Amino acid sequence: MSVASDTSAAAPTRTPATSPAKRSLPPVIRITDAAADHLREILAAAAPDTVLRVSIENGGCAGMSYKMDFTTEIAPFDSVVEDKGVKVVVDTKAVLFLLGTEMDFKTDKVSSQFVFNNPNQTSSCGCGESVAITPVDAGATPAQG
Repeated sequence: MSVASDTSAAAPTRTPATSPAKRSLPPVIRITDAAADHLREILAAAAPDTVLRVSIENGGCAGMSYKMDFTTEIAPFDSVVEDKGVKVVVDTKAVLFLLGTEMDFKTDKVSSQFVFNNPNQTSSCGCGESVAITPVDAGATPAQG
């Protein structure tokens, strides 16, 4: 007795594995109009291709400080934020500490300064020179759409 196999049924086709959709992350830093205006003023007098680099350094009574420098070099893993006609570079090591931060420029009766409104900042020292910041959990960053 012979058994015939049904060859008319096609083997299931496999679709190639696709990578999951890339999540759109918010910019590391948002720049206010006041901060952009002041940065443009400063950068107009600087060497060509100069950008502002924002980083975080350890120190101060609260544990960390915001650091701002002007540079013409952008490291391979730095985050570049272009907003309102200015370019700001965020140091690789500072990205998770600065995600969602608003960079502003404030002027009052006795001073004018850049101010960081950082949702990750948990405290600051009394003199205002240093802050405590909790880094963002990169796996918990919500998609923006």
